Amino acid sequence: MILRAAFSRKWLLTTFLVLAGGAVCVRLGIWQLDRLDQRRAFNAHVEAMRAESALDLNAEIPADLAEMEYRAVVVSGTYDFENQVALRNQFHQDTYGYHLLTPLVLDDGAAVLVDRGWVPAEGNDSPSGWSRYDNGGQAEVRGVIRLGQARAQIGGVPDPTLAPGQTRLDFWYVANLERIALQMPYPILPVYIQPDPNPADTEPPIPFQPEIELTEGPHLGYALQWYTFAAILVAGYPFYLRKQVTGSA
Repeated sequence: MILRAAFSRKWLLTTFLVLAGGAVCVRLGIWQLDRLDQRRAFNAHVEAMRAESALDLNAEIPADLAEMEYRAVVVSGTYDFENQVALRNQFHQDTYGYHLLTPLVLDDGAAVLVDRGWVPAEGNDSPSGWSRYDNGGQAEVRGVIRLGQARAQIGGVPDPTLAPGQTRLDFWYVANLERIALQMPYPILPVYIQPDPNPADTEPPIPFQPEIELTEGPHLGYALQWYTFAAILVAGYPFYLRKQVTGSA
């Protein structure tokens, strides 16, 4: 009787909405479990990279370098301040500024970009102001490997394409290594380096590395919530319908 009533003309739309709502909740639960798998894979990758010894880029540049994000790295070379660029929308202690991405040229003629850190926006709205942070050409950098971004995060502003006759962009919203490479006079590696920060660094450029929280996050709890909502909708609907049908009989 309940099944017949559920698909009667009077209750058909309600039944459809309940089933659709239950299906949506189940799909959202699956999505949260997918996010959990991704988080676990990310955590495992970071832990595996942290367990590796520091990679010396002067001795070896592995073919799978782009798969080694967050591995410790050490490299020596010569900074090319003429070809450095800046990342917009960077903050240090709530003060707006930029991060300087500077090519470090290796002995073989290739280069790796180094995020030397934060500089204030004031006085640095053009590359002419960046020369005050040139700290000598030769350098040894210790830090971690990071991957660039091909596009801005959701809601971010995309980097503009070059205008006719324009050969380079000085300011970027993301470290788009593929596009930045096009304006470099030498090949650059498919990764960049974030140097190890020093709490004693108070003079720009100030290196930065994000804190990585290796937890599973709330995804499992959210998945269980969505499955609970689905069960309440689908399993509770027949009882509700029975009460409505018998009450009106």
